[in-house]
Amino acid sequence: MAQVTPQSLTPRKRPRQARAAATVDAIYEATIQVLLSDGPHRLTTTRVAERAGVSVGTMYQYFPQKQALIHALNERYLERLAEKIEATCREQHGAPAGAMVEALIETYWRAKTERPEVTRALYRSVADLDNAALIDRFARRVDKATIAMLETASDMRFADIKTINRTLVTVIFGAVRNAFERELADTEAAAVMQQLVLMCRRYVDGLSPAAKNA
Repeated sequence: MAQVTPQSLTPRKRPRQARAAATVDAIYEATIQVLLSDGPHRLTTTRVAERAGVSVGTMYQYFPQKQALIHALNERYLERLAEKIEATCREQHGAPAGAMVEALIETYWRAKTERPEVTRALYRSVADLDNAALIDRFARRVDKATIAMLETASDMRFADIKTINRTLVTVIFGAVRNAFERELADTEAAAVMQQLVLMCRRYVDGLSPAAKNA
């Protein structure tokens, strides 16, 4: 059963015109800047409004309180991450299973490290929020995209694709997040990613003969 976002965290309205969308984008970027400079506990809607160059009244048109703003910022982050994963999955349709796995790892790692300070700030910002619905929607989108990709593998047919997919996604996302949170040096992170690719490729290659093409 799908999780539901608490009403208190739901934006009052969504931007429908380009000018309104630009205003909300400015609010989001200002929120990131305040998170980076002051941390989540000192973030206020007033500080964000000042940084974004908008009135507090404009802020309240969209976000009734600080928690709703942070929730919406994380929602946007997960939506963009899901879009990147979906794009990679579409590009990999028909490829060998090992290449699919490697592309998924590279995409997720690259997305996490594009703006590493922002990713860390967002992790900290949701510590006290009910973000179960966000994670649930993200997981459903990812599962749909990765299963659809794996179903087209040129060299494999998976007997229990849901379980295999869940295992791969759990291992990949968990390992990447753990490596990211350790703040490894570039060379160390690259070595971990290489081992993760090797491990996931071996997992796919080692599936039972019944899972492989005749």
